[in-house]
Amino acid sequence: MQWGRLQVDVNCALRRGAWYRVAGLAALEAILDVNRRPLKVPHYLVEVVSRPPTRWSVVPRPEGAGELPSEWGPHYGVCPSCRERAALHGRPRRLTCNRCRGEFDVAWDEEYLAQF
Repeated sequence: MQWGRLQVDVNCALRRGAWYRVAGLAALEAILDVNRRPLKVPHYLVEVVSRPPTRWSVVPRPEGAGELPSEWGPHYGVCPSCRERAALHGRPRRLTCNRCRGEFDVAWDEEYLAQF
């Protein structure tokens, strides 16, 4: 089993910071399981790992992200288990997901898409 997430800041059918199961890899594309449907994306857009993610991704707020509450500030977290987004008030070391109730460390050291 492999997992993939966007590694570049682009608008597509994937949530920034969210991990998806990899259904297949080819030289030019990755096939990800998105809501139980296969989605082909260019392979260069995707970071692939062989271990399931265990930490919240810290994602810089995209420009024009009107669906995210403005009080969340310049970044937010994405749950490694269910892909739920959450506010990161301060710099919490651990965070509990309101959706799946999983508690995970926050990956402040990853520098995902930008430096904080």
